[in-house]
Amino acid sequence: MAFITAGRFQAHRMLQGGAAVGAILMVIATLCFVSMQSLIRQIGGELPPVEVAFFRNLFGFLAIAPIFLRHGLKPLRTKRLPLHAFRGVLQGVSMMAFFTGVTMAPFAEATSISFSGPLFATVLAVVILREKIRLRRILALCAGFIGVLIVLRPGFAEVGQGQALLLGSSLVWGSAIVLIKKMSSTESAMTQTAYMGIFMTPLTLLPALYVWQTPSLEQLGWMALIGCFGTLGHLCFASAFKRADSTALLPLDFLRLFWASALGFLMFNEVPDVWAWIGGGVIFVSATYIAFREAQLANRGKH
Repeated sequence: MAFITAGRFQAHRMLQGGAAVGAILMVIATLCFVSMQSLIRQIGGELPPVEVAFFRNLFGFLAIAPIFLRHGLKPLRTKRLPLHAFRGVLQGVSMMAFFTGVTMAPFAEATSISFSGPLFATVLAVVILREKIRLRRILALCAGFIGVLIVLRPGFAEVGQGQALLLGSSLVWGSAIVLIKKMSSTESAMTQTAYMGIFMTPLTLLPALYVWQTPSLEQLGWMALIGCFGTLGHLCFASAFKRADSTALLPLDFLRLFWASALGFLMFNEVPDVWAWIGGGVIFVSATYIAFREAQLANRGKH
């Protein structure tokens, strides 16, 4: 009996340790994403944002290239190549719109709007995948889109091109999330990541060529850092969810708004708008509730 009790205590300690590591990784991921965003804002004033998007994908793909040295061509085995290509197109369009919008909209406001991606994904999953949605998630969706209106305040504040691009980016990203859900039943994370780099790099190169400006060595260094921050952020994000439950991790994603406000003030002398905080909070809470509710329903289905 004592042996069983000691075993349970040890297992509980291991779970707590895994949750702590997961939380640390999630915090690092939020820092990486906002750091990448701040560098995009800085370098986007010197080079066309679509060109920055290309180099982000190029350096990000080089960062995952060692996967092929270790596993060979195994990550590329798939029967869903058209879906991978379509996802690459969607994410490429979303990324170019986001990179351009970040250079035009207030920093904290851009982060607040980015929280709306899962809201669009939920709506599109109902329309495209015929997923069932009940009253509580419908109310959460309505609250989330009210949060978007709070951030943008149409009729009371000018909705600029930057805000429109960011909102469009979230809509297209929501479409990509639906595809990721659809493919996750047969495709590994490694396969999806590999094809994301394979398709997005040339897709973002084509529009970049129309506005090409040869970057300096210093600018190449900054864009390499953007690619590294993006890749590290995604790795930490995925690793965090392997070590801890989403209910413990998703609230930490709101730290992105804190980091964005701090970096926006320190780097760009921007004082965060109170409406960005209120609206961003409403969007985040509603999107987080939807994620929790989907996890609960999935667990019930398993049982």
